[in-house]
Amino acid sequence: MKKKWVVLLMAAFLLTGGVFCAALADHDEHKQKRWYQKIFDWDDDDDQDDDDHESGEKRKRYQKRYRNDSKHYGKRYLKPVNNPTYIEECGACHFTYQPGLLPSGSWDKILAGCEDHFGEAIELDPASMKVIGEYLRANAAEHSSAKRAVKIMRSLGNRTPLRITETLYIREKHHEVPANVLKRDSIGSLSNCSACHTTAEKGIYEDDYVVIPP
Repeated sequence: MKKKWVVLLMAAFLLTGGVFCAALADHDEHKQKRWYQKIFDWDDDDDQDDDDHESGEKRKRYQKRYRNDSKHYGKRYLKPVNNPTYIEECGACHFTYQPGLLPSGSWDKILAGCEDHFGEAIELDPASMKVIGEYLRANAAEHSSAKRAVKIMRSLGNRTPLRITETLYIREKHHEVPANVLKRDSIGSLSNCSACHTTAEKGIYEDDYVVIPP
């Protein structure tokens, strides 16, 4: 009889011990997942980076506060273009892309190919070329703490694409957009950021501010 009780007690111990170990394993897995998310997902594209339950109103207050604080703004969003020469020379033909959308190596390639700038010949005087080059290199993706710049750099590896739309991150973000939508007269192509991203000029590309024109 005593032996039977010993066996039952050992079985109960092993059972509860297994449950306890499983609970510990689940806890460790959950802890590890949270650590992973903290390191890699802090700059995710959703406005729920810091709090999965934050409301739209809270996000708007958060964005307004960060827009008024350039130090924190740059950590979350791409800094708006503020170089007059770059705006005048490049913005005359197309959207003035934030330097943080490409690494400095890509910007160097683009400037070096002005004689065939995506099918167009661009003439820049040496002084303007110097100013634009210095601005783009100093604010390129590898020098930016903005969440989108960080994601772009992670997706590039050792590549230095000539087009922002060639980066894996940007392609993945738009892979669900039908090709016929991008070809609309109101959009033209994937490179026309401001057509759908209403706050693109401010460096804010959150989904909350996307409006696809008819």
